[in-house]
Amino acid sequence: MNNTTTKPRPIDIVNAGLAKRYAAEKRFRLYGFSAIVISLCFLGLLFVTIVYDGLPAFTQTYLKLEVALPEAEFDRENLNAANYPLFIKQAIRSYFPEVTERREVRDIDNFISNSAPFDLEKAVFADPSLIGKSVTLWVLADDDVDQLVKGHIDRDVPEIERRMSDRQIAWVDSLKKRGLLERKFNTVFLTTGDSREPEQAGIWGAVMGSFYSLLITLLLSFPIGISAAVYLEEFAPKNKWTDLIEVNINNLAAVPSIVFGLLGLAVFLNFFELPRSAPLVGGLVLTLMTLPVIIIASRAALKSVPPSIREAALGIGSSQLQTVLNHVLPLAMPGMLTGAIIGMARALGETAPLLMIGMVAFIVDVPQGITDAATALPVQIYLWSDSPERGFREKTSAAIIVLLVFLLAMNALAVILRKKFERRW
Repeated sequence: MNNTTTKPRPIDIVNAGLAKRYAAEKRFRLYGFSAIVISLCFLGLLFVTIVYDGLPAFTQTYLKLEVALPEAEFDRENLNAANYPLFIKQAIRSYFPEVTERREVRDIDNFISNSAPFDLEKAVFADPSLIGKSVTLWVLADDDVDQLVKGHIDRDVPEIERRMSDRQIAWVDSLKKRGLLERKFNTVFLTTGDSREPEQAGIWGAVMGSFYSLLITLLLSFPIGISAAVYLEEFAPKNKWTDLIEVNINNLAAVPSIVFGLLGLAVFLNFFELPRSAPLVGGLVLTLMTLPVIIIASRAALKSVPPSIREAALGIGSSQLQTVLNHVLPLAMPGMLTGAIIGMARALGETAPLLMIGMVAFIVDVPQGITDAATALPVQIYLWSDSPERGFREKTSAAIIVLLVFLLAMNALAVILRKKFERRW
């Protein structure tokens, strides 16, 4: 009887499992590729939805009026005393002379935004010679008329479930057929502040609020963050205290942003009594949140400079300070700028800390300085998204588009700076 067995060779064992390992690798690649495709599909769906909902907000419906300005109704020494709302109502009522019932007349009056009398008053103040004449004026249509013209009001649903009755829809169609309604580029949205009326709401106040807040953030966080990174990386002794500081900076970068909002509320508003809802306080809070990001990115940029640069500078007699300022810092600056811009882009999109310091308030006026009451772009989006009117829904998406444009621009700037000044060792 032969008890000897043939021991398989290692190469045979490897070859036997080779096909299985190749199949596992192929499956792993397929899983990864599928994850990327699914992520891109969700991202594309989100982007398409935002653009589809937001683009209509960049146009607005205007109504053409022939406004009569009788000489007898004006006191040229006191133009403010004229009854401009009445002139506007008479103009829109003249298009429907057959309508006499009070409720129907009121419905027709509501076709026009309540900003129309102010537009007429501005026109008269700019040119008093209009008094005694008939003026052609394009005024903002009411939000319901605008939504009907844009096709956002379903005519097929029962009348009781619509914001506009069949009779009102027929009147709007009549105005449209006569060429009195027209969709124009919505300059109001890009040039004015917030409003309770959707057709008058603009985003410029939020843009300026974000601008002033980011200005404060940049002026404070960039020099402080760079200085802290340079000291910790180049001059600080390596001991347990610097290790403790480094650990805490890394932890602060991961702290939820609302915690910084609570800190700003307690320190800047309650203790220092700085103005509430102001870009000054918003910028200070965003500075606290951005500092760890800038410090970490700046230290990484300093570490990327080869030690030979420092050794060469020290070898020719430069002091440590001269070595850092004249050689290391200029070479690390592109990485520092990239980190700072990415930190600023994160600050631009933050909402939670600004809510805690009162920048969620309803602010109509556009801020003229860092101490004026203001809101910010992400907070404005939050406010509009909570409004029930259909007009604010499209303005929410339009504001998101504006915010995305700013974020993409800032990230593109970071990429350009990195490409232009980056040095490979």
